Amino acid sequence: MDSGSMTHEGEPLSTKSVEEIGDLVVTALRALAARPDRAAFEELLRASDEAGQCLGLSARTLADHGSWSQVADVAGTTKQAAWSRWSQPPRNV
Repeated sequence: MDSGSMTHEGEPLSTKSVEEIGDLVVTALRALAARPDRAAFEELLRASDEAGQCLGLSARTLADHGSWSQVADVAGTTKQAAWSRWSQPPRNV
């Protein structure tokens, strides 16, 4: 899904605030978690993997446009721990 994708109301995500997009994500995750079926669990696993990849990308982007100190501050960790966790893109397995 790219940043120009549509919401369920047909509005582009680019028109939403960061908080509104976050709320949509949380709502979708909770809806999947409440379903008692295998497909929902599989989708949550897929979302978890994607979230991990996106966290790393976001951390590297924030550091590139700011600093690893900013990343550490937001994550509530040390600069060294943030750099160690997110500085390298994941290797394709």
